Amino acid sequence: MPLQNRVTPTGDIVADPHRGIFTGNRGIIHDPATKTLLKKRWSSPAWLTCVCEFRGWRRQVMGGRSWTELFFLDEATAFAAGHRPCFFCRRDDANRFRAAWEAGNGVTDLRAKEMDAVLHRERLERGKKRLHPLPVPLAELPDGAMVQQGAESFLVLQGRALLWSMAGYRKVDNAIKGAMLLTPPSTLRAISAGYRPVLHASAAQPIV
Repeated sequence: MPLQNRVTPTGDIVADPHRGIFTGNRGIIHDPATKTLLKKRWSSPAWLTCVCEFRGWRRQVMGGRSWTELFFLDEATAFAAGHRPCFFCRRDDANRFRAAWEAGNGVTDLRAKEMDAVLHRERLERGKKRLHPLPVPLAELPDGAMVQQGAESFLVLQGRALLWSMAGYRKVDNAIKGAMLLTPPSTLRAISAGYRPVLHASAAQPIV
């Protein structure tokens, strides 16, 4: 039985057998005795995206009173949910992200805590995922942005939308209309300024 630790683009944490290519955390939000989530869905405003392998270290998932291991299909999914790269296990990526964030958002000497404060305002609204109006037409969004239409989430790649699922991305036959932006606006501006989110292999070869 899979643990409830897979994250959707809307930030929900669900049980699913697909692990994805990134892990991460929002602090300690589980009970190690039962390996189940607590009622809270975050204990820190630092929502991180980490690599699944680092220095050969191995963790027992939800096995101790350390951070709660969450899993994401890819970095675009993690960004949509409101996470950012970790400065410990992904220092180079995190520094590139910070530089792009500064360029895209017109700030300098940005600290991680300042980034987290902005993200926390942009990702949540009354405890639920915050959606934002599209700043430009969907076809003009940068690769790696994610949008929401109804109950479905979509990745934008080369001006077109791909349907998100835990298993990967699928082609879309119909046009996406009336979508809202899932990716926090400040992160979107970092992507527009040059940061390239790591995408699941199915983005290049969508699932049939």
